[in-house]
Amino acid sequence: MKTLFFVKLTSLVVGIALLVASAFLLLNTRDFLSEAVITEGTVLELVESRSSDSITYRPVVQFTNESGQLVSFTSSTSSNPPSYSPGQQVEVLYQPGERNSPRINSFFSLWGAEAILAGIGVVFLLAGVILMFVPEFRRRKGESLKQNGVPIDTHYQGVELNTRFSVNGRHPFQVITQWQNPATSEVHMFKSQNIWFDPSNYIHTDTITVFYEKGDLQQYYVDISFLPKLAT
Repeated sequence: MKTLFFVKLTSLVVGIALLVASAFLLLNTRDFLSEAVITEGTVLELVESRSSDSITYRPVVQFTNESGQLVSFTSSTSSNPPSYSPGQQVEVLYQPGERNSPRINSFFSLWGAEAILAGIGVVFLLAGVILMFVPEFRRRKGESLKQNGVPIDTHYQGVELNTRFSVNGRHPFQVITQWQNPATSEVHMFKSQNIWFDPSNYIHTDTITVFYEKGDLQQYYVDISFLPKLAT
């Protein structure tokens, strides 16, 4: 599916872009800290930051710089409940001669943006890697089981939607079969790989071959190679 490939590629690109942005901010903060001076500041007030679904508060801080001038700045980070209160004393980091550089000396003020971008980037990157490479791994695993696994004839039970996975709101289908182990009398259920069309009308058999790894029925492959291929 072209849509699925686009989702895979987008996840990878977004994940990499966010991690690059996080690394850039990290280097920028590191350079800032290498030249920054520490001093004491006072929280003057809290400024509301409104979004469509929340209200957060940013502290306005005043401090005296190396020239004896009073400097005020509004923190770039906000929270709810507020992390600071008016009149509170806080440590301030600033670069002498740079009016727009002051930051509150706290983890979130210094590293919050980097941490958030990195966290989201890792999620997107992992999602892209999983979507891109797991199906190929499963395909190769299936081919290996077809060549080296133990074949059994299982009874076709029907077709189900795999509601644990979706692309653009669509769920793939899976062929369901079952088999009773004659040695233990236990009934085992097997699910095929994801199929992006309803295969119900193309299944004209009561028996479907499943290949499993000798000694491990959890490692199996449902052979649905008899189904038509989805046009791309």
